[in-house]
Amino acid sequence: MTLSAIVGTLSLAVWIYLLSARGGFWRAAQRDVPQAAMRAVEEPWPHVVAVIPARNETPVLAHSIASLCRQNYAGTFAVVLVDDQSEDGTATAAREAADACGAAQRLTVIAGSATPAGWTGKLWALEQGVRYTQRLMPPPDFVLLTDADIVYADDALTGLVARARAGGLALTSLMVKLRCENVAERALIPAFIFFFQMLYPFAWVNRPERRLAAAAGGCMLVQRAVLHASGGLDAIRAELIDDCALARQIKRRGPIWLGMTDAVRSIRAYPHVDDIRSMVARSAYTQLRCSPVLLLGTVAAMAVTFWAPPLLAVFASGWPRVFGIAAWAAMSVALQPILRFYRVSSWWGALLPAIAAMYAWFTVDSAFQYWRGRGGMWKGRAQALRSQSR
Repeated sequence: MTLSAIVGTLSLAVWIYLLSARGGFWRAAQRDVPQAAMRAVEEPWPHVVAVIPARNETPVLAHSIASLCRQNYAGTFAVVLVDDQSEDGTATAAREAADACGAAQRLTVIAGSATPAGWTGKLWALEQGVRYTQRLMPPPDFVLLTDADIVYADDALTGLVARARAGGLALTSLMVKLRCENVAERALIPAFIFFFQMLYPFAWVNRPERRLAAAAGGCMLVQRAVLHASGGLDAIRAELIDDCALARQIKRRGPIWLGMTDAVRSIRAYPHVDDIRSMVARSAYTQLRCSPVLLLGTVAAMAVTFWAPPLLAVFASGWPRVFGIAAWAAMSVALQPILRFYRVSSWWGALLPAIAAMYAWFTVDSAFQYWRGRGGMWKGRAQALRSQSR
């Protein structure tokens, strides 16, 4: 058997597995259906506090705070913003946004302190907010961990709490709908969600009997008592992929759920490819446990899975070409549900090999930044230091 035949067979086998035996990740079928969940909730509605870590977030914060202040939620709801030593008037922008909505009493702003050794900046900011909620009387039943760029539909919190109560969930997380407007975003954002679902099939995450756990950090509703009993954020203080680390921690104590949504979205813009590269490179090498061996293995796997099929389709002949065409068609079809969700052209599916090559570049760059001592760079702070490698 020739090398092209071996590679073609392997590529097609990988896509048969991904389409048929990887939890149906590519269908993007795990969605929030708040109306169905609301019918199962009994009064009274639980007490919820949202905690937002914010560092130099003035461009997006007004929209986020306003959306939280407008929540049509029947229970007690408050918002705590931790100003993580911002230099752009983040705290003032938050207060002005709450005032403009006539909901100044709903917002508390905490001046964050310097990040201690061993903590990432975001987790330390969240920790300060969570500690504040623990001192409230009475303390909240749920804590909503969210980001400064996240905008909620008016009934989104009600839907979140309804799902959590109906399913007895310790953690309920929504993969917020990222902005997808310019060319860079249309090319790369749907694929970002696709690759995340490939790593963490949501259907598997949502099954209590499976160990796989994941969450999306932009929107995580967690039972406060479970968070405290599991060791809190202190137990994951050095994690760069903090959302999935928290999900693993919480799933040991109760069921979790992760799904797609149209009701919660990010308004953070990624005008250029380099902006998306920075977002991905912040944690891509951490996902590989900072291992050069895993990096090489990942690049090799991507070559077989994504790059070999179009090369075989164009340059091979006979069965290798047939296998290459079939694998290329399979990956194009697999991307269609997430492309429809983001309302972008179906033709991007045929370009998935090129898009995957860009993500491989982002991952290699993530390793390069780590080796330079600039790993986990975010908001001007390098957080994945080489001395922290496990």
